[in-house]
Amino acid sequence: MNFLRFLKKMIYQGHNKKQLLEIYKLMILSRKLDEKQLILLKQGKGFFHIGASGHEAATIAAAHALKPSYDYAYPYYRDQAFCLAYGMKPEEILLSFLAKEDDPNSGGRQMPQHYGHKKLNIVSQSSPTGTQYLQAVGAAFALQRSNSDAAVYVSSGEGTASQGDFHEALNWSSREKAPVIFHIENNGYAISVPLSEQLSGESVYKISAGYENLSRFSIDGTNYFESLLAFKKAVDRARKGEGPTVIESNVVRLLPHSSSDDHRKYRTEEDLNAEKLKDPISIFINDCVKNNVIDSKEFDKIDIQVSKYINETTEWAEEQSNPNPDDYSLNLYGQQKTFMTTPNSEGDSIVLVDAINHALDEELSFNKNALIYGQDIAGGKGGVFTATRGLTDKFGIDRVFNSPLAESSIIGTAIGLSTLGYKPIIEIQFGDYIWTSMMQIRNEVATLRYRSNGDWSCPFVMRVPVGGYIHGSLCHSQSIDGYFAHMPGVKIAFPSNAADAKGLLKAACRMDDPVIFLEHKGLYRQGFATSLEPDENYLLEFGKANIVQSGDDITIVTWGAIVQKSIEASKNTNYSADIIDIRTLNPLDLETIISSIKKTNRVIVAHEDNITGGFGAEIVSKISDSAFEFLDAPIKRVASKDFPVAYSSVLEDEILVQTDWIIDCMNKVMEY
Repeated sequence: MNFLRFLKKMIYQGHNKKQLLEIYKLMILSRKLDEKQLILLKQGKGFFHIGASGHEAATIAAAHALKPSYDYAYPYYRDQAFCLAYGMKPEEILLSFLAKEDDPNSGGRQMPQHYGHKKLNIVSQSSPTGTQYLQAVGAAFALQRSNSDAAVYVSSGEGTASQGDFHEALNWSSREKAPVIFHIENNGYAISVPLSEQLSGESVYKISAGYENLSRFSIDGTNYFESLLAFKKAVDRARKGEGPTVIESNVVRLLPHSSSDDHRKYRTEEDLNAEKLKDPISIFINDCVKNNVIDSKEFDKIDIQVSKYINETTEWAEEQSNPNPDDYSLNLYGQQKTFMTTPNSEGDSIVLVDAINHALDEELSFNKNALIYGQDIAGGKGGVFTATRGLTDKFGIDRVFNSPLAESSIIGTAIGLSTLGYKPIIEIQFGDYIWTSMMQIRNEVATLRYRSNGDWSCPFVMRVPVGGYIHGSLCHSQSIDGYFAHMPGVKIAFPSNAADAKGLLKAACRMDDPVIFLEHKGLYRQGFATSLEPDENYLLEFGKANIVQSGDDITIVTWGAIVQKSIEASKNTNYSADIIDIRTLNPLDLETIISSIKKTNRVIVAHEDNITGGFGAEIVSKISDSAFEFLDAPIKRVASKDFPVAYSSVLEDEILVQTDWIIDCMNKVMEY
């Protein structure tokens, strides 16, 4: 009897019997949830599923090494077991799968297995795998700045290690010794593409070598105990400030990639059967039984209990309310304060680039959580256009600093920093080079608040020099506003003069939404773009256009560099023009535009971007919808030709909007 008592109290791999049974319960809970969701899918009660079967041991071990609601997690779609072990309830998993109103991930806005949970510090994840790495690094930077010893967990499959964002994240986190645990769950397949066709090396472990301060582990991810040991070491390093860790867990994928996949099309039966022999649940049971810690009947008992619980929970989840259709429009933007103050115009005359510099200076003083970074912006250089000159000297390298030459890194880390309460004001050196960060902007920045149903947001400012008329050629002269106007969830400013630039930028820095702040390079030091400098209290409201010139004959709607060209054109005609500088593309002040059209009955929309797909086309459409009955002539557009901007001044002048183009258009509209 004494011997039997001893066996029952026996500790295996540092765990007592109760703990081991709890681990098993989590494993089988995740497995049976996979099975139940696939049944619901066949019943037409769901639309999509990505399974976690085969990944349970490693992901549960990862969760057990962390502190829920203290550490931060960026799990990917194969991390159902991680989320359960981290504190999510099966009820919540099912609410998400069934797209119910109380789905904590997204309120029914995202596909299942796209996890997010505010109370647990699980940051909302989207579909483009790989974008989460840099966001996790940004979150880690925030924790470092707050002197917290919390860690950040981020995961993906091995295929995602082919993404540039992964290596950018390793580079920057290693440089800064950021407390990030990168968990690469290697199941051998990126959907259907095997590891041998993905990586140059044999493993993620090998290709991640060479980064200073980066620790690496390659583990058997089907073994819970081996996995736990690695994650505990990684978390300990993170808490001590010793730097990031990559853990490659070799796991198995027991289900197809997703419910829309059939892995028998690219995997042999022999391969699939071999994978079953490495099932982490079977391995766990065998270890416990073989070592006389737990009798197999006890596992069977838990299986029955979990099955009953899942069935009951599913019935409950099916009865829960669907989202209210009227709520589709909620949480695209924050509950924005109205910023509008009267400018003090007693200051000295100032050029636009200096107005930007002064606004940044004032906002760094106003908000201690404001940070400025980008390429070449620190120290004596102060950016290629000197917009940030002197700010490092004044505020220190900790708040005004250089980033790696990697646009996706700049945007991605800014998401993470802003999600945790900081206010990054980042600079993309040229609008022409922003495209490597488009995945971060379109699928992450623009959607974070909406897809998380308001739980998470990333209110930061992206400063982007744009535009031509500077002989910058194909990669330093393009207009990009038309592209970004198609992204709900991001606000866009485009000032035409120094006073507006200062007021709009200061307002952007205090907004609860992400802002793309477009600065025309050709206006930085132009005399016609100078203004008397508003004082430090001046904030200019987004969505309020400026009537820069009043007239009765025709309305010209414009922005950026074309404001001045419209003024010059008006001076060279016999017509009186109402010239409206919209100042912000999103939100657009349509009310002011319509009011002017009711007065003039004629309108031209003039802008620098290409005519095809330019934002001017959208303005024309809105005018047609809202003010067609007030028009006495067709709406006309003046825009740049559908070509990249060339280097030669002769060619540039032929492509970009010229003053005489606007004059010709005014004459045609007035003579109609």
